[in-house]
Amino acid sequence: MDTPPLSGSDSDSDDSLVTDRELQDAFSRGLLKPGLNVVLEGPKKAVNDVSGLKQCLAEFKRDLEWVERLDVTLGPVPEVSGPLSTPQNKDQKAVDPEDDFQREMSFYRQAQAAVLAVLPRLHQLKVPTKRPTDYFAEMAKSDQQMQKIRQKLQAKQAAMEKSEKAKQLRALRKYGKKVQTEVLQKRQREKTHMMNAIKKYQKGFSDKLDFLEGDQKPVARRTKEGAKGQQMKKGPNAKRRYKNQKFGFGGKKKGSKWNTRESYDDVSSFRAKTAHGKGLKRPGKKGSNKRPGKRTREKMKSRAH
Repeated sequence: MDTPPLSGSDSDSDDSLVTDRELQDAFSRGLLKPGLNVVLEGPKKAVNDVSGLKQCLAEFKRDLEWVERLDVTLGPVPEVSGPLSTPQNKDQKAVDPEDDFQREMSFYRQAQAAVLAVLPRLHQLKVPTKRPTDYFAEMAKSDQQMQKIRQKLQAKQAAMEKSEKAKQLRALRKYGKKVQTEVLQKRQREKTHMMNAIKKYQKGFSDKLDFLEGDQKPVARRTKEGAKGQQMKKGPNAKRRYKNQKFGFGGKKKGSKWNTRESYDDVSSFRAKTAHGKGLKRPGKKGSNKRPGKRTREKMKSRAH
């Protein structure tokens, strides 16, 4: 069934309509199969254009001496373990191109054969083949390029250090924020607990005023009270006892020696003999041992003469 042509400027072209008709005819004849239809290209024909190749070779070929070209074409060096009579062509055919090791060994032996053939020829032409001891080789990259690479590496290392420091700062901020959140939550819980305790006290459900002591826990208060009771039972330590003995037990110090009505009326410790000098004399101060005065001593000397 033919596809009716579309009217208007946006319709398909005549070529596309013809192509659709051709496809429909091919499908009706059974030349097309269901599925994706791909146009198959025929096999490429290999053309050995010898004259064209020779022409291209003549265009870029230059007649230069061998020292300037240094080209050589040789077969690989025969293996030491193999028979010496083995021809090179047979050895080349024996190499499996799919075997990486055999292929690389073939290249290596071919390079060896080239070196063995070229070295005597270079010596005859007096071309040096060894690097001198004072040879100065220029680097493949200039100092400016190496400086750019060094700067780039330093910038990369600085960026890595900066990123590591930023990670550490983020971790510290995260930890600090976590601690701050925990502190705020703890304060909110304590505030809620205190408000509930105040409401209970106002309504008469409780007669305890422990919530006025601050944010200390009841267990901590009991532990503190128990420790204080144990300390009171044990008494003060040696240092405190010594200071109490030396400086007193605290309290009022000013006016401690003033007389009161009770001390004024108390005469139980009064001794009349001691008060009027008739009591016991102090030992070591006797009247017989009193030294005479200076005038008396001079009179005693004049009498003696």
